[in-house]
Amino acid sequence: MMPCSSSCGKKSFSQTPTPTCLPIVYHPDYNITFMGLEKLHPFDAGKWGKVIRFLKEERFLTDADIVEAREATEEDLLVVHTKNYLKRLKWSVVVATITEIPPLLFLPNFLVQRKVLRPLRTQTGGTIMAGKLAVDRGWAINVGGGFHHCSSNKGGGFCAYADITLAIKFLFERVEGISKATIIDLDAHQGNGHERDFLEDRRVYIMDVYNSHIYPGDGHAKRAIRRKVELDWGTEDSEYLQKVELHCEGALNELRPDIIVYNAGTDILDGDPLGGLSISPQGIVKRDEIVFRAAKQRGIPILMVTSGGYQKSTARIIADSILNLRQQGLIRGGAGQSEGLPLRATHMESSSGSAGSTSTRE
Repeated sequence: MMPCSSSCGKKSFSQTPTPTCLPIVYHPDYNITFMGLEKLHPFDAGKWGKVIRFLKEERFLTDADIVEAREATEEDLLVVHTKNYLKRLKWSVVVATITEIPPLLFLPNFLVQRKVLRPLRTQTGGTIMAGKLAVDRGWAINVGGGFHHCSSNKGGGFCAYADITLAIKFLFERVEGISKATIIDLDAHQGNGHERDFLEDRRVYIMDVYNSHIYPGDGHAKRAIRRKVELDWGTEDSEYLQKVELHCEGALNELRPDIIVYNAGTDILDGDPLGGLSISPQGIVKRDEIVFRAAKQRGIPILMVTSGGYQKSTARIIADSILNLRQQGLIRGGAGQSEGLPLRATHMESSSGSAGSTSTRE
């Protein structure tokens, strides 16, 4: 079956995929494979495809249910990025520094563009598309994206394009009634990229919960955070979930946005080599449930991006979290989804019960 087709960009931003699609955005081009060089970074550069595979195995979706992401064009990127920054990405040494894969500096840039930057541009296009889908459907998930260390003129931390900033700017400029946004950033790292971009923009409320002892430690960017929660090494489920729920409720009560952008990094998982926190798989599933429940209770559209996560197990956890959101009634299938088919158990149980999946038509 062919996936649902749509496209990103200024001219087609208003187009909506067929109602039989789920508001889940993905493309096989998200995954980075390049002579094994991707293995030199701890990030699992194929995790996005694994998430989709797990969701298919659980009969949550088929290819026909997925909205196919389109690569963000240079015109799209210039909505946020400077021309000078995009020109700098034509130097392999710059991309090697941003992605933290040093051997890339020895490769011709046309290969770096094709094998590394095009996947990241496709994920960026997916986030832009998912923003519009979230407004139309009440929720959307880009299985990739969440490049929260990239700002308009600087990349870093494996983030080459500012997809969160781009999605919000597109919505502000092109969707009537969207004038306020809240970013809930629950990746283990501070989201300094979107913070720098929205430093002087009071339309964007930023809540950031992160390990205060790790990269990037960007003091200037912290000035943009309206609700800052700095965690210590080894923070565990009980304290973490209590703080997430308390501050999520507080943030949404303080400012009622027209859209929530939820950066759902899984690098908070216990044992993550970069995150330094000790959250269980069940804790991550519950965390996502807390955020989606707060959005649904207030009737606020929510866009989720998957961001960081540096263990092989994170793809399974992301899939189980999506299945749990469906089980809890926090997301729904598209018009073509069969609602009455039996649920199948997933590989974990959350604190609120067993995460499950729905079947789709085949």
